[in-house]
Amino acid sequence: MSKILVLAEKPSVGREIARVLGCTQTKEGHIIGQKYIVTWSLGHLVTLADPEHYGDQYKKWSLDTLPMIPSKMDLVVIKETGKQFRVVKDLMKNPEVSELVVATDAGREGELVARWIIQKVGFHKPMKRLWISSQTDKSIREGFAHLKKGSEYNNLFHSAQSRAEADWLVGLNVTRALTCKYNAQLSAGRVQTPTLAMIVNREEEIKKFTPKDYYSIHAEFGGFRALWADSASGQTRIYNKERAQEILDKVAGKDGIVTELTKNLKKEAPPLLYDLTELQRDANVRFGFSAKKTLNIMQSLYEEHKVLTYPRTDSRYLSSDLVPSFKDRLQAVAWGEFAGAVNEIIKKGMKVSKRIVDDSKVTDHHAIIPTEEYVRASDLSSDERKIYDLVVKRFLAAFLDDYQSEMTTAKLQIEGERFITKGEIIRQKGWKQIYSSDGFSFQEEEDETEMKSQNLPELSQGQTVKLIGCRLGSEKTKPPGRYTEATLLSAMERHNLGTPATRAEIIEKIITANSVERRGKELFPMSKGHQLIQLAPKELKSPELTEKWEKRLSAISKGEEKSDDFILEMREFTKTLVSRVIASDETYRHDNMTRTRCPLCDKFLLEINGKKGKLLVCQDHECGYKQSLSYVSNARCPQCHKKLHVIGEGEKRIYSCSCGFREKFSRFNDQLKEKRNQMGKRELKEYMNKMEKENEGESPFAIAWAKLQEEQKKK
Repeated sequence: MSKILVLAEKPSVGREIARVLGCTQTKEGHIIGQKYIVTWSLGHLVTLADPEHYGDQYKKWSLDTLPMIPSKMDLVVIKETGKQFRVVKDLMKNPEVSELVVATDAGREGELVARWIIQKVGFHKPMKRLWISSQTDKSIREGFAHLKKGSEYNNLFHSAQSRAEADWLVGLNVTRALTCKYNAQLSAGRVQTPTLAMIVNREEEIKKFTPKDYYSIHAEFGGFRALWADSASGQTRIYNKERAQEILDKVAGKDGIVTELTKNLKKEAPPLLYDLTELQRDANVRFGFSAKKTLNIMQSLYEEHKVLTYPRTDSRYLSSDLVPSFKDRLQAVAWGEFAGAVNEIIKKGMKVSKRIVDDSKVTDHHAIIPTEEYVRASDLSSDERKIYDLVVKRFLAAFLDDYQSEMTTAKLQIEGERFITKGEIIRQKGWKQIYSSDGFSFQEEEDETEMKSQNLPELSQGQTVKLIGCRLGSEKTKPPGRYTEATLLSAMERHNLGTPATRAEIIEKIITANSVERRGKELFPMSKGHQLIQLAPKELKSPELTEKWEKRLSAISKGEEKSDDFILEMREFTKTLVSRVIASDETYRHDNMTRTRCPLCDKFLLEINGKKGKLLVCQDHECGYKQSLSYVSNARCPQCHKKLHVIGEGEKRIYSCSCGFREKFSRFNDQLKEKRNQMGKRELKEYMNKMEKENEGESPFAIAWAKLQEEQKKK
């Protein structure tokens, strides 16, 4: 009997699909059922070959071998995941397999994961596509009942492959050119360089900014406040102190007259549903989460808990085929603080408008919303609950009434000078009732010279009001704010830099490359970042140019442009970029150079922040010497319970903590071993579980404990 092979992107997703399809026979790297065989990738199993694949001349980094432009881009199996590739290959070659269902993530990158494997194996049997936006059992069953033709996604694959090849050509060539030219570890890319350029340019604006003094006049009347405004321009700032003082002296002690009174009903529609970028922005502003952290949490809520839909979407609308599921989705979240709102929505009837459902504005995936899967609050971690709550509140708000308020604006005259005051009375709380408990304001940060809304007493036109007091406010103009991840994501979206799925990765990349660092919520360009933008070809620094490329990739996915034309242009563009770097007369200065010499080539070593701690690396990239200075371990300090740093190498390693705790690495581990010997198995298990819970899954002695278990097995 022939079988259908299903290819998922991850083991966890593959196992869930296998369970729903009734596959029960677990084998290495796959699960077999009566009708289906489910296997999986581990992310990418196949990738574009490194430069060295195309000739020994590329093994040594040299300007003489640039640009590297293979006539055809080859695919290679990733060594680390080669074992699983062989499993998938054998299954695809199995005569019992009659067709393939691609069940990788439903997006551009997921399509690439599957198609590269298919190409490398040489699979030519019929292919269908599972395209779903949630991982619930219901969604999987419905997806398999309505499989798409694999050929419908050919253009999406061509777009994904074009993106990958363009990034290879531009990124690898310019990175090698910069690194060889300036003998420094400098990284550049089609998206990361213009993103870094925005951060560096903003810092330059801040440095060049000269603060300017300005003044404002604040008047206090009986029961309300007002702000002076220029009669002609409406401007509330006064840049001449003498002029400001003159107005203050003129109105002091005088009564005011209400000359104009207007009342307007203000309506504010619910915010649009979340796409990934909007969700990452909100999570950064509210909780300080990095874009990468928010995406990781979303993946967990999508894949593991199955309570939210596919996260990597750029749409803020839903398709009409989802409307019948709305009631089930609402009932799934009708618990705790959401119960009242859900009951109100169902009782009044769901209002489905173009702000929620619009097929014309749904791309590969619809907006992020809850699934029909019920979840208990105790099943989610603290951070998962925060993101889940954001999505649920946004979903519920979409079905509630507009927020309505009566806005009153009053203009007053005092000795010919105009003052303005505003007041707001809430007439209908509408969708904002959902957010009443979290204390978050939807208003942009207000300027000191902007009139803030307040509760006004009853006023009438022509009424005389007594001036109780008047003061002069003094402020300085402020420079533009540094980018936070929230504002940077907005800028990347505005310039079409990257996709919702890749923006978090780009931000992390420029941080780990030591071009930018986080200081609180703000992103500060480091010396390396400033110099890199100075050295990079000007064409590569332009967000507008990269924006055009992303639009063309989108056009390829829609079948409106040929991928060959795009790649041909990228090849020529790569040649231009490399020639620009080689011809440059700029210089690079290492600002992180130590006085420690490399034991291999005797050059001074550089101190850098690696992914796991501080490193000393040789400034000569051809040498490649590295030495660990410190890294953050999973072990916790016995005094303050913070993660311990491991400093040094070999026998000289020590555990160190900012609270002052220091202990030899070997002695600390011996103490753990002694503790283990003194405790019974049950007592030890309870202790480890307690510490694991206390540290939210990061046991203080997890690594040491694992090592000890291995030692016991060997004995």
